[in-house]
Amino acid sequence: QLPMILNYAFTNQLTVSIIPNLFQQAIYFKGVMSAKEIRNSILNCETKDETGLNDFQKLPDDSGIAIDKVGINNYRIPLQFRHQDGTVMSHDATVSMYVNCQSGKTGINMSRLGEILMQESAKNPVDGAFFKKVLHRFRADMRDSVEEDFFDGAYLKIRYAYSIKQPSLKSNRWGWQYYDCVLEGHENAKGGVRLYLTVDYKYSSTCPCSLSMSKQYEKDFAAGKEWEGNGIAVGHSQRSLAKVTIQYSPDQDFCVEDLVALIRKGLPTETQSMVKRIDEQAFAIMNGSNPMFVEHATRRLSKVLNADKRILDWAGSVEHWESLHSHNAVGVIRKGIPGGLR
Repeated sequence: QLPMILNYAFTNQLTVSIIPNLFQQAIYFKGVMSAKEIRNSILNCETKDETGLNDFQKLPDDSGIAIDKVGINNYRIPLQFRHQDGTVMSHDATVSMYVNCQSGKTGINMSRLGEILMQESAKNPVDGAFFKKVLHRFRADMRDSVEEDFFDGAYLKIRYAYSIKQPSLKSNRWGWQYYDCVLEGHENAKGGVRLYLTVDYKYSSTCPCSLSMSKQYEKDFAAGKEWEGNGIAVGHSQRSLAKVTIQYSPDQDFCVEDLVALIRKGLPTETQSMVKRIDEQAFAIMNGSNPMFVEHATRRLSKVLNADKRILDWAGSVEHWESLHSHNAVGVIRKGIPGGLR
């Protein structure tokens, strides 16, 4: 029966939005319908919008099943962000937006989610106040009438690349350093808002064991105890990634620069966007002064994140893309609040 319904729908050029409703009516609630019955149910929709067009989304649902999240993702939009120095910059963003769907309600007007986001982003840059405004409007304005209860939950996730001017280590130059970021907010039925920020931070990790053995070899070669090679050995190091997620109050003045500064304090060997020879030498010295396993890196993150009282909860992971091994080394750590971030 299912192929018959699909064939009828596409043969008669029905829109994709109608097809799920056909399944709902033909399969789940009324049993298998004839092609004529399906046609009549489509043409004789009892619910109309303000223009008189059939509105299947507003039909009642009698399944008794609620949906945790319904909405849209991969919604692309340029959004404004206020940087720590006061400048406002536009960053391309990919957005996910959801509300819960109560039982008895067939669905939501999904285009309204995008409209709300566009309206609010035209007024203000993205920050805690922006999230509180948008999430509240999702719960209130996604209703089809003011008589309906507010939605119990609203969700907004923004993915974007955030650019920060990074000074060179020695040569008095600078370049743009980019950080992949995620801002995510939830509002519950009581109006409480939780806000999370995730930042990807790339750095260099030098293996302490490899570095030590290299220096041991050089010392033995100079003393005539070792003849292999030319007396110079290099400890292996590699580009590495720290991914840190924090929870903070939407009323707190906290920005990407703040989190990057904390991570850099724990992991100072950040990759560089502008490098001259004098900077490259400085980077080599910095790596020699900060050898680390993933175990060292995770504990360094723990110390700096726990020291900042603005951070309510946090979780972090580090991954070293090994230059010696054909596999990666990984460490995961969190603040450890019961029921918190993992």
